[in-house]
Amino acid sequence: MSKVIKKNQKPTVKIIPLGGLHEIGKNTCVFEYEDEIILLDAGLGFPSDQMHGINIVLPDMTYLRENSHRIKGMIVTHGHEDHIGGIAYHLKQFDIPVIYGPRLAMSLLSDKLEEAGVSDRTNLKSVLPRDIVQIGKHFRAEYIRNTHSIADSFSVAIHTPIGVIIHTGDFKIDHTPVDGEHYDLQKLAEHGANGVLCLLSDSTNAEVPGHTPSERSVYPNLDRIFGQAEARLMVTTFSSSVHRVNMILDLAQKHGRKVAVVGRSMLNVIAHARKLGYIQCRDDIFEPLRSVNRLPDNKVLVLCTGSQGETLAAMTRISRGEHRQVRVREGDTIVFSANPIPGNTIGVVNTIDRLMMQGAKVIYGRKQGIHVSGHGAREDHKLMLNLTRPKFFVPVHGEHRMLVEHAGMAKAMGVPEENIVIIKNGNIIELTQNSIGVNGEVPSGIELVDRAGIVQDDVMKERQQLAEDGVITVATAVDWSGKLVAVPALHLRGVVTSVEQSLLQQLVSRTVERILSDRWSEFSTTKEGEIEVDWTGIRIEIEGGLQRLFKRELRSRPLVVFLMQTPEKQPTKTRTTRRRKRSSSTSSTSSTSSTPAPVISSRK
Repeated sequence: MSKVIKKNQKPTVKIIPLGGLHEIGKNTCVFEYEDEIILLDAGLGFPSDQMHGINIVLPDMTYLRENSHRIKGMIVTHGHEDHIGGIAYHLKQFDIPVIYGPRLAMSLLSDKLEEAGVSDRTNLKSVLPRDIVQIGKHFRAEYIRNTHSIADSFSVAIHTPIGVIIHTGDFKIDHTPVDGEHYDLQKLAEHGANGVLCLLSDSTNAEVPGHTPSERSVYPNLDRIFGQAEARLMVTTFSSSVHRVNMILDLAQKHGRKVAVVGRSMLNVIAHARKLGYIQCRDDIFEPLRSVNRLPDNKVLVLCTGSQGETLAAMTRISRGEHRQVRVREGDTIVFSANPIPGNTIGVVNTIDRLMMQGAKVIYGRKQGIHVSGHGAREDHKLMLNLTRPKFFVPVHGEHRMLVEHAGMAKAMGVPEENIVIIKNGNIIELTQNSIGVNGEVPSGIELVDRAGIVQDDVMKERQQLAEDGVITVATAVDWSGKLVAVPALHLRGVVTSVEQSLLQQLVSRTVERILSDRWSEFSTTKEGEIEVDWTGIRIEIEGGLQRLFKRELRSRPLVVFLMQTPEKQPTKTRTTRRRKRSSSTSSTSSTSSTPAPVISSRK
């Protein structure tokens, strides 16, 4: 449905999504006009099971690193991790002069930047509904209150020299919001009447018929469950679902239960939301976790993180019996007030099973009516299209089938097919007053982050290889005549083999000896009484031989760590040269006192 347009001299706005398309999460979008760039959100994603050791997933920010001098500021729509979680990481690579966003999002973000040590790389400024902020010379951002699963959420009307572009952010249309803050549909309609050049709209629930129920619809079902619970209550939900947390605290007060909060993110969000007035409850409703065991079970509510089965989250650790202060008891009622995000289902189900096996009554699932989505369904999308009446339309925030479904809706609502584009991360949309199309692309993809920082592709390949086939370490020492000083040492970790290790040891020794015998003359020469040895070359040759040996004998491809100790002193006056250059250097050391230098070989 997308089309390619040729470059022209008309003023154009470029829209470049770096994340959030054909996926759920890491929502990041770039807007450009002439020499200015502004960003809208910068979120993160969560790793799959195959991303070993990875904590978070970020969009590839190569384009912004290369154009950092053009960045004028950022618009933040709300405080979910998939919209603000990447900002601290990006600020380590480039400055963002100013970030505008809702009070709650800015409060949460301030802590993140302080913890990461990058708070001096930007200036955070809070906005209120209908505020208009100037960013650079060419962009003005108008904040329009919307309704979502987190308090203080906004859609944005971006005023550009060629017209108004509306980005909905994440939204649903909740006519009875818990906090009384309604979607500013009037402002959307005003823009629709005045003319919206382009609408970029959240597509997450485009396949779901009808309207998304109000957040308030969860209250009576939770109230019934709280009233029926005879012993301890434990509730897990998204820490950022401020409205849900507010209802849970209100119900705890109604049913006379003290609340122990477990999980850093839950504690953090509650503290900020209470400070800003989005959560209102008495101070004495909270009880330190260490004290709740002294209370009657029917007076206790434990509110914790872990609704998505995250490995280190509180509810997951409780289910495994690994939490130091909370243990599941026979008769506990545990409530999962959240549905699994795609990709998290197995982790959630496993957590529920472990809790039930310990005697808990676990209440979960869509039929219980204890969770509603924060994203609009089909009828909400139609209302958005009717109110804004855009000339051009781009579905965003969703997997491919959701984008296609949303585009079909726009066409049915009267947007011409040629005015609709379905794009992927990295595509460059060129938008003029009379045309829209895709013209090129920028680097896109993902950056993987563990506790140490960005993880490069070759490291991930090695981790995958370790997970699949294990690792074999071979250590040997060679003298100046090309003879083994001792039998090579062999160590296997995580390697499945039907070959006896003693036999494998013999095969390794024979392989190394054969290569040294057959190929030594190619790597060693004597000139004017001086011996010249290409240690790097012989090392590479032995590595290759060992890899072929293990592949043949083990029928797998383990990671090979080959350590070769080389002598420092020659029997005569000599010098060592390298005829082949390689990124990993060979260190010359004493054959009696040195430590071998490792060379790691991995299957490509």
